Amino acid sequence: MGEVETVDAVVIGAGPNGLVAANLLADAGWDVLVLETEAEPGGAVRTAELAAPGFRADVCSAFYPLGAISPVIAGLRLESFGLRWRSAPDVLAHVLPDGRAAVLSRDLDRTAASLDAFAPGDGDAWRAEFALWRRVREPLVDALLRPFPPVRASTRLLRALGPGDALRFARTAVTTSRRLAEERFAGEGARLLFAGNAMHSGLGPDQSAGALFGWLLSMVGQDAGFPVPEGGAGSLTAALVARLASKGGRIHCGRPASKVLHARGVAVGVRDGEGTPIRARRAVLADTGAPQLYRDLVGVEHLPRRFAADLDAFEWDAATLKVDWALDGPVPWKAAEVAGAGTVHLGADLDDLSRHGLALAAGLDPERPLLLAGQMTTTDPTRSPAGTETLWAYTRLPRGLDWSADQARRRVDRIEEAVERQAPGFRDRVVGRHVSGPRELQDRDRNLDQGAINGGTAAIHQQLVFRPVPGLGRADTPLDRLYLASAAAHPGGAVHGAPGANAARAALVRNGLAGSWYRAGVDRAHRWLYERSAA
Repeated sequence: MGEVETVDAVVIGAGPNGLVAANLLADAGWDVLVLETEAEPGGAVRTAELAAPGFRADVCSAFYPLGAISPVIAGLRLESFGLRWRSAPDVLAHVLPDGRAAVLSRDLDRTAASLDAFAPGDGDAWRAEFALWRRVREPLVDALLRPFPPVRASTRLLRALGPGDALRFARTAVTTSRRLAEERFAGEGARLLFAGNAMHSGLGPDQSAGALFGWLLSMVGQDAGFPVPEGGAGSLTAALVARLASKGGRIHCGRPASKVLHARGVAVGVRDGEGTPIRARRAVLADTGAPQLYRDLVGVEHLPRRFAADLDAFEWDAATLKVDWALDGPVPWKAAEVAGAGTVHLGADLDDLSRHGLALAAGLDPERPLLLAGQMTTTDPTRSPAGTETLWAYTRLPRGLDWSADQARRRVDRIEEAVERQAPGFRDRVVGRHVSGPRELQDRDRNLDQGAINGGTAAIHQQLVFRPVPGLGRADTPLDRLYLASAAAHPGGAVHGAPGANAARAALVRNGLAGSWYRAGVDRAHRWLYERSAA
């Protein structure tokens, strides 16, 4: 047997979080190797010609509002490696069943005018929310994306708000999107922008903490928009890969990790799919789902019993069905103001959103689901030939449905009927179609378990110190030098790079001057959490 390959760090998974982590470690001078199961890097951040030749579609994620404001992404300066951001004329339109549409635009006056058309005064109420956002933007984003607990960012946030407004903001953060929307606005337009945006997180209008997600995405959209990488989501991955290569990092695609190697409670490397060991002198970072890391790659028998029991309660978010279309012309919307929106929420009022959430909770297929659609050529003209449109839509489904091809076809028919109602003649413009059900999404990226696009539910019981199990809310795991670097870790889903960055920072601290004290503290906390608790 030849000499064992040795590097400073092995990163399992070349999704965005894995690539962010690898870049930050390479910046520190580490020798980094990334192992990726698939034939190309990117995970859910990839682009392909799915529906028809010449129509570039994003395999999963498409719009990046949190990426636009993420200090992690900004700090990597990916524009130097080819990344260019593009935006649609308007950020978002929510189309009601009666055909009216509320528009979110980066032009504050345009947004306000759209909301005032539903209820006079809602435009000023929206301006007040945006003024609050501008007060808290920087410390709030830091508090949300930095490792837990975000002491410095929280102190700055408290200073920006003052004690009274800080309590009010905390109440806002934990309430439901329906409650917040009804307290702040009189008309359906503004209420649906908040509640519809909350559902990007998978939280329905009546779930606690949905208000924070709805408010955050609405204000980010007003401020920075929902931008996309020019040429496709894969351009973001390409920039991360090019930057890593410039720092000496390596990616081996088509080379899965089969086991995390460990001895006496310390991760020492990985074994690849061919059985070849790779030694990691300093760290192993896993951009994988939490169950995959702990059950498959480590083995629950090597974990504290209480930790393993907590892992049994890990909850994925809902499944997803996505349809991509190639159109020979723009979508023929009845409401003209929808034409310029990059993102479209389609065909649901507030009660429909509630029924959608309740159906998912009950394991039922929603009769009138919210459709989230993306007009990609409207947003980025490089996505398809001039005068055409690359369009997608997705909806959330209960987990565990094993649909036949006929059932999937009927669901797609219902989706197209919903678009046709608001855009007569839509079907006549379809020249190509591609359907990705839960199984297909998972086949493209194992982290998308049944199409779970957030890496686990965003409900409050699995956020902060409860993500992925009750613990520290950090990337550290019960094994020394092993770090969870995926959306299954705090702060969760969306392409902002924070889980990968937090894992890289933890690895750097562990290998720094204070590393032994740092790990001793983590070990003490883990013993208190998992060994002194009842098994």
